[in-house]
Amino acid sequence: MHELHSIQIEPIIQKALEEDWGYGDWTTDLCVEADRPARARIICKEATMVAGVDVAAAVFHKVDPQLNVQIKAPNGTAADNRTELLFVEGRARSILKAERVALNLMARMCGIATLTRELVKALEGTRTQLLDTRKTTPGLRILEKSATVIGGARNHRFGLCDGVIVKENHIRAAGGISAALGRLHESLPPTLKIEVETTNLDEVKEALSAGADIIMLDNMSVELMKEAVALINGKALVEASGNVRLHNIRDIAQSGVDFISTSSVITGARWSDLSLLFDV
Repeated sequence: MHELHSIQIEPIIQKALEEDWGYGDWTTDLCVEADRPARARIICKEATMVAGVDVAAAVFHKVDPQLNVQIKAPNGTAADNRTELLFVEGRARSILKAERVALNLMARMCGIATLTRELVKALEGTRTQLLDTRKTTPGLRILEKSATVIGGARNHRFGLCDGVIVKENHIRAAGGISAALGRLHESLPPTLKIEVETTNLDEVKEALSAGADIIMLDNMSVELMKEAVALINGKALVEASGNVRLHNIRDIAQSGVDFISTSSVITGARWSDLSLLFDV
């Protein structure tokens, strides 16, 4: 999920603008003449991975379709401090009314992409791929997951309907791993894979025996993950999850897992420092 269509992002932009504008922009409407022209640029004030510049452009076009918006640094650009990311010219009022929403969405996405790229770089030379999770800001999932892909990760399931993950509470509620997978195999569409969360080797053995397609090793030590990978021996894909950070992600990858999933690419990302500046 990288390229976003206007159908996907327009509802987010519409709601964000409604929230920001309320019932009017006193400052802009009273201080700035209606037809005063202006030119402005979005720059980054630190090194950042560019993400969401297309979303920012869409915000300006939503506010005023007559604005001339030019993307100067495409998504996926490793931008240095003070790099110009986007140029816009047209009515000053329109630029001012779009400014905060455009910066908020883009800064959030740049921050996620930047952190994601750091984690992906830490995996270079291993066979392990980085995945995101469903721990996203409500209403912004499609933007945040797009940002992780721009940073070099792959998307895990977008929603509950995309795949099956039998987690600890599902196992308890269903009466065990075997019972849960038995019911799934009876009724699940055959195109969907089944993933099972495990916390020890006994659960790994049960998930493997029950026919799991993917086995998640949740909060296991690296040594225990190595044992689990050897036990699975290619009979299922293996995903590691839990307490993944930049300082330990490479050690986890070297256990031999296929994937590492972490919510930290989103929950641990800070916003990139961006500014919109009017030309004098």
